[in-house]
Amino acid sequence: MDIEAYYERIGYRNSRNKLDLETLTDILQHHIRAIPFENLNIHCGEAMELGLEAIFDQIVRRNRGGWCLQVNYLLYWALTTIGFETTMLGGYVYNTPANKYSSGMIHLLLQVNIDGRNYIADAGFGRSYQMWQPLELISGKDQPQVPCIFRLTEEGEIWYLDQIRREQYIPNQDFLNSDLLEKNKYRKIYCFTLEPRTIEDFESMNTYLQKSPASVFTSKSFCSLQSPEGVHCLVGFTLTYRRFSYKDNVDLVEFRTVNEEEIEEVLKNVFNISLEKKLVPKHGDRFFTI
Repeated sequence: MDIEAYYERIGYRNSRNKLDLETLTDILQHHIRAIPFENLNIHCGEAMELGLEAIFDQIVRRNRGGWCLQVNYLLYWALTTIGFETTMLGGYVYNTPANKYSSGMIHLLLQVNIDGRNYIADAGFGRSYQMWQPLELISGKDQPQVPCIFRLTEEGEIWYLDQIRREQYIPNQDFLNSDLLEKNKYRKIYCFTLEPRTIEDFESMNTYLQKSPASVFTSKSFCSLQSPEGVHCLVGFTLTYRRFSYKDNVDLVEFRTVNEEEIEEVLKNVFNISLEKKLVPKHGDRFFTI
């Protein structure tokens, strides 16, 4: 595996000499704008592999994306290779319909220490919940970014990540009641502890998430990619583009339905993905918002 190949994959050509917050932010932003958050392997009859070599081959060599366990593991490898002091952490994702956090540790995120300050770096949540900059690990502080206002809160040994969202305008009235729309202005995202993890801690969950009928990842095919002004999402046959803050405190959310013949073109032109096997798009009944 070659760090230069990773740089080329994310289009990163800036300075690599300083292990500072500016460099970390720059790498994170290049990463999320080049590497989609997606689970398409599952819906092409292939596995979501967790080995680093397999992830590197999928994302870097074959120009694909992946879900959090893959894209954040690759980011972990890249940051540690560069020289950042980076730790894997495990998260429990908030389930809105159930009004509780997942019982299993299903999310991988990263903690990066820079000059004695700790930051959360996460390239693997996607959609409109994706941070665009590392979050300083400080409790109760609003941290405004382009997508929303993020807030970390510590209670005991547990940290909670929440967001405060804007209003949203949907021009296509047919989609006003879409189950893909986030309805909450204040949104809980996930919780985590600062206990260091290894990739082996996620192996059983990696298998469960791509096999279980109860998993949102088997219920829905999805792909999302950040852009300089917003985020593109494809869920089943529904393509959306959210433009953050297109006017004061309002996001613009555009919907359209694509047909089966358009899927390949959309993946190529919007997400820069070419699949080797046929995708069977799926929009099941598990809760998943964009």
